[in-house]
Amino acid sequence: MKTNVVITGVSGRMGVALLEGVFADEALTLHAAIDRSGSALIGQDAGAQFGLVSGVKVTSDLSAALHGADVLVDFTRPEAAMQYLAACQLAGVQMVIGTTGFTELEKAMIEAASQQNAIVFAPNMSVGVTLLINLVEQAAKVLNEGYDIEVVEMHHRHKVDAPSGTALRLGEAAAQGLGQDLKDCAVYAREGVTGEREAGKIGFATLRGGDVVGDHTVIYAGTGERIEITHKASSRATFALGALRAAKFLSDKKSGLFDMRDVLGFK
Repeated sequence: MKTNVVITGVSGRMGVALLEGVFADEALTLHAAIDRSGSALIGQDAGAQFGLVSGVKVTSDLSAALHGADVLVDFTRPEAAMQYLAACQLAGVQMVIGTTGFTELEKAMIEAASQQNAIVFAPNMSVGVTLLINLVEQAAKVLNEGYDIEVVEMHHRHKVDAPSGTALRLGEAAAQGLGQDLKDCAVYAREGVTGEREAGKIGFATLRGGDVVGDHTVIYAGTGERIEITHKASSRATFALGALRAAKFLSDKKSGLFDMRDVLGFK
């Protein structure tokens, strides 16, 4: 049985990649395509930009879009995602959340909603990044003395949150490997006379520019050597394919909060 998928933000870069992924996957059916009110795409066939006739017209009517749907996939903005979350709860629709930049309160609301709906919530849906998270934690366990950990990330000029959600997740993985909580050891900015680097801290550096899809590197700097673990994304397709894999993962789930490690069987 095919999974009926709703894609949000279909005029955006990730929305386009998700639509393309759905059309290419025989296990998925595009149930609805949502964009903001006033979008030039409203009323157009969702497949038009790919030379396809999908029979699904882009809409801003969320309630109608969710009727009969199985799962909604969202990569928009936190404020929009929270509206989708509330609507999915009312409609009994599962949700894949790839949006980043949530507050701690919003994260708690997502967790609370997962008691009623099945949700995959991950800052990065890439299979490679999911593997990277595991490697970072394992490396931190081994390199827990005499090594300084730094997380460096770069994204395109249009990204609005910093550090990226993926960078923060990598920092969390490193902190877990050290037996710490990231909030107790993170350093997000350095300027002026900062003094010597404190042992046990995890530093972050954020770069923005051009059309970079997403680069992440975790550095373990020791005495006489440096270990670097890097992931570079050259196409948003990698995130779209991971998210759609997550959508299929939810097909037999009723409730619960999952991440990509659950989807890929890493746990």
